Amino acid sequence: MTDEIGVLVVEDDPLAAEAHGRYVERVPGFAVRGTAHSGSEAQRLLERTPVDLLLLDLYLPDGHGLRLVRSLRAAGHGADVIAVTSARDLAVVREGVSLGVVQYVLKPFTFATLRDRLVRYAEFRAAAGEAGGQEEVDRALAALRAPRPAELPKGMSGPTLTSVTRVLREAGEAGVTASAAGAAVGISRITARRYLEHLVDSGRAERRPQYGQVGRPELCYRWLTER
Repeated sequence: MTDEIGVLVVEDDPLAAEAHGRYVERVPGFAVRGTAHSGSEAQRLLERTPVDLLLLDLYLPDGHGLRLVRSLRAAGHGADVIAVTSARDLAVVREGVSLGVVQYVLKPFTFATLRDRLVRYAEFRAAAGEAGGQEEVDRALAALRAPRPAELPKGMSGPTLTSVTRVLREAGEAGVTASAAGAAVGISRITARRYLEHLVDSGRAERRPQYGQVGRPELCYRWLTER
């Protein structure tokens, strides 16, 4: 479809790149035109494949993502950028805004979070013609403003989710059980498992059986986009 918004996913982690691409494809009106795992690969793809939007990780193996954006701007590429990153440095955010980064999505995130940003971006692009006044300009820009964070399932809290996520990421390839995660965070095994299952459901973690002593195997959880 010619009216689809073409997206280039730029992410060095293959699992994360695949997940981000699947998320994009689930949003009507968007299509993935390619996937790059480095800044240089992204530049090569853009030379032959026009895109409207970069879904850009800021930490790439051959340099910072904003360096790629500066290079693209110097070469005349006008594609917009949504930064997908774990970086929380507001100085980087300000620099990104000056280079045309229209949204930031912090890892870990759910499909619903990215879908909201993409839909808002599409609404912003759809605003066309001459504004009749300040109110219409404000309305167009408001489409890019992030809403309140998506609500977690009832009974779950943001700080606890952050703590469980940190424990899971620090466990690396070995993964962590609900019992171990609960002990590390200071919550019960059942509560920890609920948070871990939430991360699995949102595509940020995987579960697998762990066989040890005699008895039922315990589920082990592993972070999918560890970097």
